Amino acid sequence: MRNRVGLGKIAFALAFSAAPVAHAEGDGLALNHYSPAERGSDWFQLESLDLRGRLRPAIGLTIDAADDPLIVTDSSENEVSELVSAQVYAHLGASLVLADRLRFGLNLPVQLWADGEPTVIGGVPYSPPAHATALGDLRFGADLRLFGRYGGVATLAVGAQVFLPTGETESYAGYGHTRVAPRTLFAGEAGPFLYAARLGMLLAQSRAYGGSELGNHFEFGGAFGMRFLERKLVIGPELFGSTVISNGVAFTQQATPLEGLFGAHYTVAPAFRIGAAVSGGLTAGFGTPLIRGLLSVDWAPAFEARPPSDRDGDQVLDIHDACPDIPGDRTSSPATNGCPPPPPDRDGDGVSDTTDACPDVAGIPSADPTRNGCPPDLPCPGVPGPKSSDPRLSHCLTDEDRDGILDPVDACPLVPGRYTQDAKTNGCPEPDTDGDSILDSKDACPEVSGPANDDPKRNGCPAATVQGDQIVILDSIQFKTGRAELADDASSEQVLQAVLTILTQHPEITLLHVEGHTDNHGAAAMNRQLSAKRAATVVSWLVSHGVDSKRLASAGFGADRPIDSNKTEEGRKRNRRVEFHIERPHTD
Repeated sequence: MRNRVGLGKIAFALAFSAAPVAHAEGDGLALNHYSPAERGSDWFQLESLDLRGRLRPAIGLTIDAADDPLIVTDSSENEVSELVSAQVYAHLGASLVLADRLRFGLNLPVQLWADGEPTVIGGVPYSPPAHATALGDLRFGADLRLFGRYGGVATLAVGAQVFLPTGETESYAGYGHTRVAPRTLFAGEAGPFLYAARLGMLLAQSRAYGGSELGNHFEFGGAFGMRFLERKLVIGPELFGSTVISNGVAFTQQATPLEGLFGAHYTVAPAFRIGAAVSGGLTAGFGTPLIRGLLSVDWAPAFEARPPSDRDGDQVLDIHDACPDIPGDRTSSPATNGCPPPPPDRDGDGVSDTTDACPDVAGIPSADPTRNGCPPDLPCPGVPGPKSSDPRLSHCLTDEDRDGILDPVDACPLVPGRYTQDAKTNGCPEPDTDGDSILDSKDACPEVSGPANDDPKRNGCPAATVQGDQIVILDSIQFKTGRAELADDASSEQVLQAVLTILTQHPEITLLHVEGHTDNHGAAAMNRQLSAKRAATVVSWLVSHGVDSKRLASAGFGADRPIDSNKTEEGRKRNRRVEFHIERPHTD
């Protein structure tokens, strides 16, 4: 008989001295305490909390082989029998990020093979697995991100898993009752380093096996690792375990399965990842194996941040563009915003120059093509108008302010104005909604004050604006080549001042993530380091100008998240950027 006594002993002792519990031969339990992470995680057992996107799926398979998960020893810790000498599982899993922050998942464990030998303890017979192949307990889960972003320093989520009693207890594959596991999850990254942690409870109906109490458990786990090879390889250790919290047995050897694992995941293609790990038990708890081997394969499409859609490229986002497929101008009217301007009408009389017989003299519409858009002839009897002491002008249309728009349809008859299709503004001076001295018709941002610009699509626009969950900047922030110091140019100062103004005017922005990005020239690690320092420089500038440091966080991603091709200079220029992402407080 083998003896496993001392530190690192990997067995569960059903000691002869334990008080026997009357179990019919064939009774069992859910022996395997390895429950894989939801698909898409960077870890085998812990969660990396990549809860980004919408309707983003992931599927995968993990093969799990455990040696000696349940042996029987005598009071001297000498092995008596291998009640369960081996178990091999296939964990079939899938997850779906339903909407940003919220993920659902499921896992179906299938026991492919198990073996063992019967034993008798205190006159009570115990059977090995009744069937080599058996179904395990089906797991459903849901997790909700509370704050933080994947790739950031700290992300927090809460969730719960439900285990349905679909497994065979007599094959040591099922618990026999429904179990619920609420949990709190942590994860984060700092440069090439990443970590994860988990605290939770496993709420289960109390039962006993072999004189040991089973029921409610306290669960815990942690992981720490590094990324290599342009973030394709994740490698590091994981520790996970639980302890029964019923009847005063918490953190005893038999009631506390604890396992240490060392593994690696490698992304072999944009959406495919393989993994391998080996682990061993650190206590003599139920299901703690001598050694465990894991192999996994996942299909988990990477999240791609999509900029707001602007199909016609006129800098009016599709959600605000009344003509999303035709380039146009920004206007203050939702009905015309993003639409081409109306046909030219030089004299402002409401008759297009293409059909105006008098395009330079304001007139009135006429069914006669030769008179359409021309002033009425004098005298003009029969044409509605004000009375006059001059018999020639009696009942003729007048234009008191001489703006080319006749008084009966001029909303501002005493002030020169312009023609509009709105009867309330026709003949009135052109508005300047944002008061920046740029008339709305020429102002690309008529509702937000900004400076004049020779580019019609940027005229009157500020250097930075809030668009959804981002502060979007018109010009890039420039740095000295290969360094994290701001370049000596006025445009970068103007952009930073605009961001500062937004933060000052919007105290509801309680957390702003400043992200640095580079092109793919140079070593990946150096690019990530440089981008992180540049983002930190921007944060330092904002703090030095009065922004509370608690409202700011910085991170660098190097060339990992390009928004354009790195094959052209123009594309690389766009990829060298600083982005500002607003984290909105979560509301139920």
